[in-house]
Amino acid sequence: MIQTQNVSTRRIMTFPAIHPCEEIRPSTLLNSLISLARQICNYRSNFFASNKRNAHESIRQIGVILTFLEEIREWDSDLPGSVVLGFSELHLVFQKVRFLLEDCNREGSRVWMLMNSERVANQFRFFSRAIATALDVLPITVIDVPVDIKDHVDLVTRQARKTRFEPESDDKRVGSAVRSVLSGFERGVVPDMGDLKWVLVNLGIRNWSSCNKEAMFLDLEIELESSNDEKEELGLLSSLMGFVCYCRCVVFGVVDCDPNRKQSNGNCRSQVLNGINSDDLRCPISLEMMIDPVTVASGQTYDRSSITKWFRAGNSTCPKTGEKLKNMEMVPNSALKGLIKLYCSEKGISFVDSCHRNRHVKKAVSADSLAFEKAMKMVADFVSVTLVVGSGIEQNKAAYEARLLSKTSVFNRSCLVEAGVIPPLLNLLLSTDSLSQENSTAALLNLSKNSKGRATIVQEGGLEILISVLKKGVSSEARQYAAGTIFYLASVEEYRVLIGNITEAIPALTELIRNGASRGKKNALVAIYGLLAHPGNHKGVLEAGTVHVLANLLKSSDTEDDLVTDSLAILATLAEKSDGTAAVLHHGGLNSIIEILSSISSRTGKEYCVSLLLALCRNGGKEVVALLANSPSLMGSLYSLLSEGTSRASKKAGALIRVLHEFYERRSSGLMASPALSQERSVHVW
Repeated sequence: MIQTQNVSTRRIMTFPAIHPCEEIRPSTLLNSLISLARQICNYRSNFFASNKRNAHESIRQIGVILTFLEEIREWDSDLPGSVVLGFSELHLVFQKVRFLLEDCNREGSRVWMLMNSERVANQFRFFSRAIATALDVLPITVIDVPVDIKDHVDLVTRQARKTRFEPESDDKRVGSAVRSVLSGFERGVVPDMGDLKWVLVNLGIRNWSSCNKEAMFLDLEIELESSNDEKEELGLLSSLMGFVCYCRCVVFGVVDCDPNRKQSNGNCRSQVLNGINSDDLRCPISLEMMIDPVTVASGQTYDRSSITKWFRAGNSTCPKTGEKLKNMEMVPNSALKGLIKLYCSEKGISFVDSCHRNRHVKKAVSADSLAFEKAMKMVADFVSVTLVVGSGIEQNKAAYEARLLSKTSVFNRSCLVEAGVIPPLLNLLLSTDSLSQENSTAALLNLSKNSKGRATIVQEGGLEILISVLKKGVSSEARQYAAGTIFYLASVEEYRVLIGNITEAIPALTELIRNGASRGKKNALVAIYGLLAHPGNHKGVLEAGTVHVLANLLKSSDTEDDLVTDSLAILATLAEKSDGTAAVLHHGGLNSIIEILSSISSRTGKEYCVSLLLALCRNGGKEVVALLANSPSLMGSLYSLLSEGTSRASKKAGALIRVLHEFYERRSSGLMASPALSQERSVHVW
């Protein structure tokens, strides 16, 4: 009866209430109303940063109605059917009031709710009038409850219709102070510390973690608003983000929670993810992780790009069930998208949807508001200075702020690089304090996504320092982030050469693949793959024993699909040369590759498998082809790729099928190479 809605999946100040159907029995509807009213009354003792008086007046009104409803439930006789309309209207309004109170009380949205205080007050007034209308149509005269209760309800009805519910004077003063700070940002004026603290105290934002929740909320709202065509509120949201980030960095000197420890809900999230099969998060058409999951009329969910191509090809059925679809509508599956994001975050898999891509491109050019632009430049300068002259604790906090600010925003990265944070961050890498080293390495990883940031890291001698952290960092996280930074540096040809010339670089990455955690392995794999784009690094990868490590990784039954795919990519690149082929065959990679081809769900992984097998055939001689020809499962896997694989995988599968067919024909006609030739070209295969 009562719609439950998770706060994290409902955008603030939206009211997805469901109107009860008229067939519901009055007694059932009454019980639901009482439950709703009690939930609303439980907000009496909660803190409201804005619209305090309006919120408490709504709670008071509904409290009186709750007493009336509870008296009705004590009545022994059946309720007349005429009460259904009034109860239904109350049920709808109560749900909306509950959602509004939830938003007003929600920690993290206080600054935004303050700046929308007039709109919120109008909503309280509208809901109050709706309650009065619902009570008007309720046949109180035929309901047997005490007269004094009926009088109270009548009084509430009149009050609900007349109460003004105007924006409160305190909210106006605090909101005006925020606007003054934003105006100062636009003019490049540094805000007064006393003014900032006064605003934060009034909003109940008393520590770093509370301020960080405000920033996280605004970031989500900016993301959602960026996906809208009109973007009416984007400028204000961005300005407030600048205000909150400035306060978090400058006003609060201490991070009052362990930023590197998983929060209490981390274990719960892990438990949820442990029960999820990654295949359920993949598109049934492309078999890749869905980026924008949508549900079609059959109830099946696909990635938007895949099902759109299906429809454009003239198909009107569900690809999975074959059912004829009544319409071609695609409904976004927000819950699944959130789950996929969480899964990718936990597993260290990159997830960048179209909304993020568009937003990042825009932020690379300009900010969404002048106040945000100027505020973030002030923040970047503050962080840079603190990294140079601050105490150890202050430097660690500044490194953590740089890490947070640079994580998702291209514009913030540019500001931090321009402010000169990279040299002091490199100095912090030499720290023996695990948190300082971890935060500075993570910040450098984010900043290495910026082209000028990459150049600065190399020019300041950062390569040798990063390799040192990669090899003997204080924590596994620091080593993981160092590998990720090397991956981004390796995107530049000149830097690939420099990294390859550092004797310890590739062996350190290989060691991280061998003994690192999942994310560390992932970062090291992609870093080595990037380094192989320079032919001169081929020999170094072989000499580091990387093939042996990858072969063991592929043989492990618990290796994640994305790690398998990355390992195959490296092996396929190495096998393009004869010494790479010899190394793959020597370490028993052939059988593993054939098994992976038939079991892996990633289309990219299958493509690398076929590429690798082709290279092994080309450089390994007829003995390798003979081994492949004797594999009972290989041909079936190759034929399935002709229709289900990527275009490149399909072409390579066709090429390998032709190689095998030629082998069969020669064997049947007795034209196989002589034993002497076979022995001369043999390669030791395990």
